[in-house]
Amino acid sequence: METWEALILGIVQGLTEFLPVSSSGHLLLSKEILGIENTGGTAFEVLVHAATVLSTLTVFRSDIVKLVSGLFKFKYNRETDYILKIAVSMIPVMIVGLFFKEEVETLFGEGTVLVGAMLLLTAALLTFSHFAKKGDKPISYGNAFVIGLAQACAVLPGLSRSGSTISAGLLLGNKRSEIARFSFLMVLVPILGEAFLDLTGGAFAPATSGIAVLPSTVGFVGAYVSGLFACKLMIKLVSQVKLYRFAIYCAAVGIIAIVYSFI
Repeated sequence: METWEALILGIVQGLTEFLPVSSSGHLLLSKEILGIENTGGTAFEVLVHAATVLSTLTVFRSDIVKLVSGLFKFKYNRETDYILKIAVSMIPVMIVGLFFKEEVETLFGEGTVLVGAMLLLTAALLTFSHFAKKGDKPISYGNAFVIGLAQACAVLPGLSRSGSTISAGLLLGNKRSEIARFSFLMVLVPILGEAFLDLTGGAFAPATSGIAVLPSTVGFVGAYVSGLFACKLMIKLVSQVKLYRFAIYCAAVGIIAIVYSFI
């Protein structure tokens, strides 16, 4: 992978991670367009995902400090309750990661037909959530688990993680601003955990990933900077913009991806 290609992929990851349009799907489509072979497994994807997690940590740093401070008061309070709900939401994706890791890595190597189909499914979810009755319920433990299931399903390339989790929350009647915040925070530990395991296992080493240090670094920085912009933008868009507009975009890209695969 060339440095300029890594930069493009990093920017694509950062811009699409927080918007409900599937960053994994856009990464695969971008690789297909650029003619980049997936020789390093999911190492690069994990790396740029970790960069966008760092963007999340930056944007929500005050919220995270408050949550951690509340947790270390060692009593059941709002912060402890919120962290426990995040922990519950992580159960499904942890099961997928522990028992279906190889299958997930295989899916990341699948072609544009799968990506196109999952983008169409993302479009359907966003459309359903647009017509859902507006709710203002707080996120319960049951809601957290269902939203976690949506996140686990979003390991499929083309099925948007933020689109799935936010749509699930809206269909459950949760408040828009609250579900957006929960959606962004619930992914922190799984992605950082995956990045840590790959780092300690040597998956990011050039000999293993097939990607030199400079392209990896440039891709990481590109994803982080563009992720900062997209994260702040999405917080505003969830409450101000109708999600069906993203549904139209996902449907269009999905159809194009499927048609492209047969050309």
